[in-house]
Amino acid sequence: MASTGMQIFGFVLALLGIMGATVATLLPNWKVSADVGSNIITAISQMQGLWMDCTWYSTGMFSCTLKYSVLSLPAYLQTARTTMVLCCVMAAMGLCLASLGLKCTRWGGGRRSKRHAAIASGGCFVAAGFLCLVPASWFTNEVITNFLDSSVPESNKFEPGGAVYVAFISAGFLFVGGSIFCMSCSGKRHGPQDLILLPPPDKLLLQQQQQQLLQQQQELQHQYCSLSPLDNKTGYSLQDYV
Repeated sequence: MASTGMQIFGFVLALLGIMGATVATLLPNWKVSADVGSNIITAISQMQGLWMDCTWYSTGMFSCTLKYSVLSLPAYLQTARTTMVLCCVMAAMGLCLASLGLKCTRWGGGRRSKRHAAIASGGCFVAAGFLCLVPASWFTNEVITNFLDSSVPESNKFEPGGAVYVAFISAGFLFVGGSIFCMSCSGKRHGPQDLILLPPPDKLLLQQQQQQLLQQQQELQHQYCSLSPLDNKTGYSLQDYV
């Protein structure tokens, strides 16, 4: 079974993964304009994200436009939106379960309950990493395919932006963190499966005294019952003198 330090390390990796996935979902630079050929002079840099398109102008101005229409978006962009949101939700659920499955915490029940919580959190992290990896890979493939297409004008060619790389790194963190939590439940199980709730010390001492008195009474009763009838005579009888 993995040590407590490995579980904490996996929890930190998963936390970095969900933070990176959230940042990548909100960043507007999933693809940026490529510096090839002759571009428009007024716009020095164009960026497109999942939720908005931004443009840097040579005058120093910066403007962004939100993508309000969902149906007008291409299929890979709609899929990227959905999967990244699901990734953040799944990773958040995994963090909640991981806080219960950590062996260094007092909440979460007994060892068996913590083991089940660790398995569930590991599954959530792995699923979140998969949901983060799919849109990043599909988005990168679409950008590269569009860049290599000779029919596309040079001013409309883009290359993968920083948000894509953040998504890839976050997916790796989630995969590693989920694997650590899943491996923390493998191997032989030693010790009691659940924690035993002990009563307070005063009550425990009273119970022990009561058990000792009861045991002494049972021993005296057993000794009295084992005596012979002759031993039970405590005085003289009239028949002894007749």
